[in-house]
Amino acid sequence: MHRDFITRFFLLFFLLVSACRAAENGDVTGRIVDVQQKVHTRVLYYVVDTPITRDDPYFEVSVQIKDKVYTGEHTPRHVADTLPADWKAEAEVRVRLEKHTMFLKRPNGEEMEFIITRHTAAPAPPPLPARAAPIPK
Repeated sequence: MHRDFITRFFLLFFLLVSACRAAENGDVTGRIVDVQQKVHTRVLYYVVDTPITRDDPYFEVSVQIKDKVYTGEHTPRHVADTLPADWKAEAEVRVRLEKHTMFLKRPNGEEMEFIITRHTAAPAPPPLPARAAPIPK
């Protein structure tokens, strides 16, 4: 009987931990803070002492989820690839976070992978304007 209790306890504990981790890795709604197209410049080779370089384009997207801002990079497969037109500052987007990766859900339901380069605390909201006291009559 004691062994049966311990087995049930660990089974219940395992199920609760699994459920918490599944909820933690589920889709959440985030708000896009910034979207930029940038380039990584890399040296291909040198001619005499002159570097011959190539620019590799990538997208950098910052998304606020609750009190954190996650910034990630996505390198497109083709130079002509773009981000969805809806992805602009202040737009809402569905996000799935993993350890070093965030997946943003496109309007068609597909996910786009971004490597998380940094995460910071979200800026505090601006203070509300002070109300003036009513003027006595």
